[in-house]
Amino acid sequence: MLKKLDKCLVICSFLLLVIGLIMIFSASNVTSFMQKSQSPYYYFLKQFIFFIGSLILSFFILKIDTKKYHYFSFLAMIVVAVLLVVVLINGKVSNQARSWLRIGPIGLQPSEFAKIATIIWISCYFSFKKNCKQISKVLFPLVISVGIAFLITLQPDLGTTIIYLGIVFLLFFTSPIKKNIKRNSLIAMFIIIGISLLLLLNNGVKILFERQIKRFNFLNPCERIYGDGNQVCNGYIAINNGGLFGKGLGNSTQKYLYLPEPYTDFIYAIIVEELGLIGGIVILILFFLVLWRIFLISKRSKNNQNTLICLGIFYYILFHIIVNLGGLLGLIPLTGVPLPFLSYGGSYLISLLTSISIVLKIDLENKS
Repeated sequence: MLKKLDKCLVICSFLLLVIGLIMIFSASNVTSFMQKSQSPYYYFLKQFIFFIGSLILSFFILKIDTKKYHYFSFLAMIVVAVLLVVVLINGKVSNQARSWLRIGPIGLQPSEFAKIATIIWISCYFSFKKNCKQISKVLFPLVISVGIAFLITLQPDLGTTIIYLGIVFLLFFTSPIKKNIKRNSLIAMFIIIGISLLLLLNNGVKILFERQIKRFNFLNPCERIYGDGNQVCNGYIAINNGGLFGKGLGNSTQKYLYLPEPYTDFIYAIIVEELGLIGGIVILILFFLVLWRIFLISKRSKNNQNTLICLGIFYYILFHIIVNLGGLLGLIPLTGVPLPFLSYGGSYLISLLTSISIVLKIDLENKS
């Protein structure tokens, strides 16, 4: 089975994961020691444990026939919805968002698992309902997904909500449902969302918090370096420090508490500072190769379900890259989402490697 895996996808993914582990150690050791009073290896070891656990889970996923997905896909959605409600009631607050569920020494972020669960469920649903002519049945997965997005928004986690809804609507557009049914369903969906927003605003409910509204002022961040432009401006400084060949691995200056938590959503700035523009371009090439292989596997899939799953995972990774790098470079508002394979985060790593494993399993089935 391992010999038949898509070698390009496996090698590129593994290289990105290894680079991510090295750069997480490099970017986090100062914060870990100086700010958290922990071992310099603290974040690296935590990420490494999640990495090993995710690899073990990946081997189990490679054994599951994708035809069985429709049996448990909706159950996974119910579990995710319950976990999101539990998080709102008794979750851990981090970075002003109640997004984490503490299970002993482990913190999990259910919103990350919501993405892959939704991709699988919607793909299974639309593959069976492709000839459906009832708008109510076509709307059902969209309404459920908007409900999940609303629970994520309440945390509040605007970046995850945007990516989640982007995946859902692109999956809907690429589904085999007839165009006129899609059009009518979308019109109905936007009417429902519009009425819901008006009712919420009329009752004095804030859709966005003040700190989220401030993020839309993302241009010229260095003019606000002592305010809300601090992170992005220090990211610019890190990238500028790197030059063409970088300052050398471990030699970043911006990780010395200039960038808060540089091992998460600003990891790319540290990579460019230490490995230079050349290192940054290599990362982008590896991202392109991963996305290219996933897209090719989707085109070769033998059924609509597997095609949609691959496309959903393609959108999932692509949105994370665009939103993360767009925020880092000041092209879009900063939302704090992880960069695939590279950023620190156990829940995201589990979700990401689960996604890659599913694509690899689909490719194996294509070859059988």
